[in-house]
Amino acid sequence: MTTDSVDSLDDLAAKVDEEFASYRRSTEFKTISLVIDSSSSERPTLIVHVEGEEASLLADRVEEFLTEHSAHTQREYHSETDIRVLATVE
Repeated sequence: MTTDSVDSLDDLAAKVDEEFASYRRSTEFKTISLVIDSSSSERPTLIVHVEGEEASLLADRVEEFLTEHSAHTQREYHSETDIRVLATVE
């Protein structure tokens, strides 16, 4: 695993956390959750899990934000209200 990729993902996760803080500070339910999956030594991945009634619109905003920060993105749809945006950096 390259430390640069993980460090870059840590920085990216911090930016996502800051940008979407209002969706993460709920005392009841977090609409956005962040996880860095570094199980793949070749390509660690930031997983942004978006849940709720507005998941699709919020996932669009998250994906746009990640792309603006030079991340490569991909989506996983588990349902209309459960979407994961996967991000990798080089």
